Amino acid sequence: MRAGEPEVIVIGGAVADIPLAPVNRAVFEAGSWPMERIAMRTGGDAANEAVTLCRLGHSAALVSKLGADAAGDFVLGELRRAGVDTGCVKREAGLDTSINIVLVREDGERGFITSRSGSLRRLSLADILPALSAPRLSRAKIACLASLFVSPALDLSDTASLFDALRARGLLLCADTTRRKNGETLREAGAALSRLDYFFPNLEEAALLTGRDDADAAADALLDAGVGHVAIKLGGRGCLLKSARERHLVPACPGVRCLDTTGAGDTFAATFIAALLEGRCLRDCGRYANAAASLCVERLGATEGAWRRGDVLSRLARIPE
Repeated sequence: MRAGEPEVIVIGGAVADIPLAPVNRAVFEAGSWPMERIAMRTGGDAANEAVTLCRLGHSAALVSKLGADAAGDFVLGELRRAGVDTGCVKREAGLDTSINIVLVREDGERGFITSRSGSLRRLSLADILPALSAPRLSRAKIACLASLFVSPALDLSDTASLFDALRARGLLLCADTTRRKNGETLREAGAALSRLDYFFPNLEEAALLTGRDDADAAADALLDAGVGHVAIKLGGRGCLLKSARERHLVPACPGVRCLDTTGAGDTFAATFIAALLEGRCLRDCGRYANAAASLCVERLGATEGAWRRGDVLSRLARIPE
């Protein structure tokens, strides 16, 4: 790749996050509740993935949508400082850049307070397709839709059309997901999923889509729907990797203290993609991704901390072969 040419196109949300931790019911019963620190950080599935790829020494371009406002200026500035190519981020006057309040419980799990009218839910096929024609993206090798079901403006039919456009360019195609919003199953989502080379749901997301609570059964259903490779994230148990010819149950990194799970799945997906770029085998992609996710959950915020590739490799050595 020539300098400045992204290897990966990451499509999806970029937001400003305000994480609050730890939060319990007492917060809502008090007139004032002091936190150790409250600060705005970048977030959003696609932004998190792009930042992680850059931390790992790869180049990533973000295709997203922000408002022409102060929050959008903040997000763009932070992404550029992280090395992300933001030339394909659309700004829209009159649109609020999404700001998420992240409520992190004492066990590290979290919930979000989000805006129904913010930029996160306004990204559409009409925003994405023109961006893909940018010359800066002509030599990318992989494209990733950072989350299915996030933007109501990008329905499953549009998602299938997007995947067709990306595959027509010869790109390896990946996608992560969030929980379905309208009861979608494989019957509705199968046409889009069948275009994917790699899919990164967690077990809850896979179970809701497939109707199968068992990870192996859910992975098999996704493979039968046409997905090339399935990586089901199992949290503290690691991940299950499956294709038509391979099955690997990869353990999580031991001895990890979970502070905040925000962005862990995005970190997993981005690191898995980095491993694909480096020619790693399927099992090693999962081990590498688990190692990076273990670093993410030890910090408050999706992309907080200064960890880099060397830290991931050190963690990798702790994961059993």
